[in-house]
Amino acid sequence: MPTAVRDVDAQHLPPELNGLDGYESALVLIRWGGRPVGKMTVPVSGGRVGGALLREEVVRAAAEAIWHLSFNAFLEWDDLDPGPLPTATVAVCTRDRPDDLGRCLAALHKLSTDGQELLVIDSASRGDATRCVVDRHPGIRYVREERPGLNVARNRALREAKHDVVAFTDDDAAPDSAWLRSLLRNFGDPRTLCVTGLTMPMELETEAQEWFERTNGFGRGFARISYDGLRHDPFLAARIGAGVNMALRRRVLNLVGPFDEALDAGTPTRSGGDHDMFTRILSSGYRIIYDPAAMVWHRHRGDWEELRQALYGYGVGVYANLTGHFLRRETRAPMIAIGWLREQIPALARSLLRRPGSIPLDLVLAELRGCAAGPGAYLRSRRAVARHMPTAGRT
Repeated sequence: MPTAVRDVDAQHLPPELNGLDGYESALVLIRWGGRPVGKMTVPVSGGRVGGALLREEVVRAAAEAIWHLSFNAFLEWDDLDPGPLPTATVAVCTRDRPDDLGRCLAALHKLSTDGQELLVIDSASRGDATRCVVDRHPGIRYVREERPGLNVARNRALREAKHDVVAFTDDDAAPDSAWLRSLLRNFGDPRTLCVTGLTMPMELETEAQEWFERTNGFGRGFARISYDGLRHDPFLAARIGAGVNMALRRRVLNLVGPFDEALDAGTPTRSGGDHDMFTRILSSGYRIIYDPAAMVWHRHRGDWEELRQALYGYGVGVYANLTGHFLRRETRAPMIAIGWLREQIPALARSLLRRPGSIPLDLVLAELRGCAAGPGAYLRSRRAVARHMPTAGRT
């Protein structure tokens, strides 16, 4: 049975959660004064979650975070004082997903008005549906990019943006109303080139969506973390966040270089462009902040074959990304690849033995097949990018 997704604020906890007929469990995001502080999965009985269980699980999942925020509020002390917030361009890179795009743009219109620019980069859509969706939403600038590729579109957004910070989200995501301000408050330090945030599932209505969240969900916890290139391993980029929820200073183009256009959706490599950028930012000695207060809701793919293709694509992207770093003379890349494979082998063994809670075998094999295809995919994609020089940026 599906899992309901709900959102509660512990400062105004409801007597119970109801209206859950047809669900056997609920994934509940816990907030405190609007700020995400934890999550919990609770059983549903008779279409409801009783108040006693709700309060007990909130305490178990979020008591420490709530105490910390309450103590800071009592002292009237904010552990993050950014000063005046920068003005941002919000960019959505999209291709042939008008329904998702319409929901995303509706969410963006709910953001506080702080002078931000709203920008849609149409990544070579095959029809005019994307343009029609944008036309129905006032105040959004539409830019058509004729070359497909998510990283091509991201680079176009960085070049087109009118403001110094560009906040990216995907067309299949819906940002929280506090998302943009929460990202921007982390740019007080000039060494911070990137900020990422929390991503929660919009729905868990199918088995495929459930397994995506278990195996490749975008959430990175509820603690704000600073990743410093002078102290942290740049290849731990997967812990930092994902491109569905990130903001970059435009000067990253000059300091680190553009997104690698041989990576990510719309190319043979299928993914990996965001993690490559995170690695290069840290390798250059700059800082990335993960702040869970900057939250978006993501619609996971609901079909099993789509899930299998997504995991295959993530496998391709991991090894394509590492291939790119190896070709740029990063000698650690092969060892990173071997280490990543060592983590996959136990998962494969558990699946083959059908251990309780193990990942379905076809999903594990799909990801491993993707890993094997990654190096060749990167080489093909790099050759394709080279054919479009000089308009495509080298990295």
